[in-house]
Amino acid sequence: MLLTLAFNATGPAHAEDAPYEGKMLRLAEILGSLHYLHNLCGETGNEWRTRMDAIIAAEKPGEEERQRLVSSFNHGYRVFSENYARCTPSAQKAIERYMQEGTALTGEIITRYGN
Repeated sequence: MLLTLAFNATGPAHAEDAPYEGKMLRLAEILGSLHYLHNLCGETGNEWRTRMDAIIAAEKPGEEERQRLVSSFNHGYRVFSENYARCTPSAQKAIERYMQEGTALTGEIITRYGN
């Protein structure tokens, strides 16, 4: 499932020290995009924002890194909110692509950097 992240026994690495920082920022952007697109296409709720909050809670980043993660999430949201006012086949295709990319990215983070 998207965003089921594993951490080593000594606790999570802080993202600012982590070699996966870029991947985490991209994942945050994908979550922001999915948050907007899913709600646009009729799935009301905060599932994707809740998942982002869970990542931040598990990661326990410093304030600067937390701000970068939040900014990436907001950027993903904004990009689609500026281009889509209603659910279209293109928006639905974007959901599919972002779900695939997010799942692959999560798997890569877990495989390469999890325990």
